[in-house]
Amino acid sequence: MALMRFDPFREWDRAAEQAFRGARAMQQSMPMEAFRRGDEFFVALDMPGVAPDDVDVTVERNVVNIRVTRRPLRQEGDEVLVDECPQGEFSRQLFLGENLDPGNLSANYESGVLMLRIPVAEASKPRKVEIGAQVPGQQSVESVEARGERQKEKA
Repeated sequence: MALMRFDPFREWDRAAEQAFRGARAMQQSMPMEAFRRGDEFFVALDMPGVAPDDVDVTVERNVVNIRVTRRPLRQEGDEVLVDECPQGEFSRQLFLGENLDPGNLSANYESGVLMLRIPVAEASKPRKVEIGAQVPGQQSVESVEARGERQKEKA
């Protein structure tokens, strides 16, 4: 079975689209899914056909930079029949909120998917606030301060 398909106008349209779509092409080349599970955020980026050594993830403050190089599978001398796969260098930046901990970000690459795990910062996690009990016959600090303010206003 041979794969044969030639449409010169379609090839011209494809070349023009690749030349003019710019940043949109980069995002379409690395589709992303992000979600929260408990105290962690997960970001999954699809990178089919990319070798793990061609993926670079860096973090600077609250910015995560992802740079990927996708190389063609063909070799010199191969006759190209169809090439619809995006190739070259692609990058994305993710801006993390202050509630996340970029210092503990981890990355795993498996089956063409880069998975980032970003924990919620300890300071942003819900915490229990202890409630003090007032001893009968004693005034609370707040009520003493409020009474002092009222006396100053009268004077």
